[in-house]
Amino acid sequence: MEIHELVENIRWLGHDGFRIDAGEMTIYIDPYKLQGGPPADLILVTHDHADHASPADVAQIQKADTEIVTVPAAAAKLSGAIQTVAPGDALTVKGIAVEAIAAYNTNKFRAPGVPFHPKESGYVGFILTVNGVRIYHSGDSDFIPEMEGLAPDVALLPVSGTYVMTVTEAVAAAAAIQPKVAIPMHVGEGIGALDDAARFQETATVPVIVLPIEK
Repeated sequence: MEIHELVENIRWLGHDGFRIDAGEMTIYIDPYKLQGGPPADLILVTHDHADHASPADVAQIQKADTEIVTVPAAAAKLSGAIQTVAPGDALTVKGIAVEAIAAYNTNKFRAPGVPFHPKESGYVGFILTVNGVRIYHSGDSDFIPEMEGLAPDVALLPVSGTYVMTVTEAVAAAAAIQPKVAIPMHVGEGIGALDDAARFQETATVPVIVLPIEK
């Protein structure tokens, strides 16, 4: 499958938010600051921070049979049909295979010794398989050992620094993950600049596509 075919159904909604159009199935990851969009069949939420677990945005796309997969801290903020996961879990929801991958900081701190995203909080990224394409959304994370050798078709990686990987760290992570193509995220909403996405594209050792932000 050509690189453009791997990403043709992926829509970047700004920040860490994505919509994946999979035929009759519509999947959202970390929907935030939505301005419309089709209703969701499946919503994945990586952690409970307000720019990832947004009850107002979830409600905007939620329907009676929407399934939500997230961590317990985020589940407490949401309602509906929710399945909770921890790093290492794997499940199938509405025919979509979903794996929960650890996501945490190693060198980004809100106070000395206090990471923005502690490992013990059990935050996650996801690998989901859609029409045979494995898509990895790292969640809010630094470059961590759990990323080594994941080898998805597509990797959605943060590049802004401050709370997540810097461009340089994301380049190293991409080299270890070895996706067929990487897509930068966690920029364009006041944290990080689109220039960071461009620098990641210029310096990464794997193919990179910078998607336009759609709302």
